[in-house]
Amino acid sequence: MKRIGLLSDTHGHWDERYARHFAECDEVWHAGDIGSLEVAEKFEAFRPFRAVHGNIDGRDIRLRYPAVNRFTIEGADVLIKHIGGYPGNYDPSIRGTLFMRPPTLFISGHSHILKVMHDRTINTLHINPGAAGIHGFHKVRTLIRFTIDHGTFSDLEVIELA
Repeated sequence: MKRIGLLSDTHGHWDERYARHFAECDEVWHAGDIGSLEVAEKFEAFRPFRAVHGNIDGRDIRLRYPAVNRFTIEGADVLIKHIGGYPGNYDPSIRGTLFMRPPTLFISGHSHILKVMHDRTINTLHINPGAAGIHGFHKVRTLIRFTIDHGTFSDLEVIELA
């Protein structure tokens, strides 16, 4: 069993509440637009950290984190890509992968819009954690915590940062 802290679109902003809200998490995952190597290194020092780069990330982050990160954890096949869309409107850059070899969990960021949806067409859970940073059009900053155990997801929590 693993407890996961998930966020996206920090855009170079570090908030000490990330560490407080993810204190009980085993790993932290970032769905892109990290924004600075300093922020990435703070996450790396805090917990095991998995991430993808986003469209605003510079060369230093692009060299450290891939555009697509696919891995298996606790029996779940996880795929993370910053610009990925959502069920019914997947980005063309990932659509073929999703339909040819659907993951158990697909995570994307970019839109700054929090979404948790089950795609019945490919039997995949989709999560976009919204935006955790202070730059962008979003009015509420969000984080997500959840548990993975034997390929199933539970205890999903949305955390709002005022």
